[in-house]
Amino acid sequence: MRNTHTHESELLDSRQLRSRVIDRVDALDKVKTLRTLPDGLHVTTRMVAAYYEVSVEVVRKIVVRHRPELEDSGLRTLRGAELHDFLRDNLSIRTPGRGLTLYPRRAVLNVGMLLRDSVIARQVRSYLLDTEAEARLSAAAEPVDNFPLRALHELERHVQRLVDERMVAVAEESVRQVIRTAVTPLLNHLIETSGEHRQRLLEIRDDLQRLQTSRSWRPDLG
Repeated sequence: MRNTHTHESELLDSRQLRSRVIDRVDALDKVKTLRTLPDGLHVTTRMVAAYYEVSVEVVRKIVVRHRPELEDSGLRTLRGAELHDFLRDNLSIRTPGRGLTLYPRRAVLNVGMLLRDSVIARQVRSYLLDTEAEARLSAAAEPVDNFPLRALHELERHVQRLVDERMVAVAEESVRQVIRTAVTPLLNHLIETSGEHRQRLLEIRDDLQRLQTSRSWRPDLG
């Protein structure tokens, strides 16, 4: 699905837009098979021209006009010992004495985003923008991680735990107060006036006193 706000020709004029899709090198083989050197990583100027079905001179003009950008995409020119070593592993290459310019896939893609008069280049640009539009739609469809809302819910749960703990503490103190002010005096009175059940009442009073001083004690709140 095409992004209706971005036409493929806009890649010709916007380096920022080109840099946003420069890593989508899969677009090259989706449109047309890209032949590479024996190292499987690079192509020459002649091979770039063959891929985009334009002249070698057209590609060279693109390199002259946009060399800093293309170098950022990996383009480099080999000379001297570096060129000699590369040719040793790629014997099929013929090169003039002034050097050999190599293009990794990112640089080949970059050239395609700069070529105006190439049907293949236009197809590559269209594929890039279609893929980007699909990625944006997929991202928009994913649920948003609403951190503020999650934080609010967590705070509510924490406050509720504090309230519950406070209520338990208040209930404990209330029960202790009842034991101190009502139950214990009543037991003391019964102990003084009852001979038959005196021992059992003493045991009950001792149990209540131990419970009151125990830190792990919790009243049975039903």
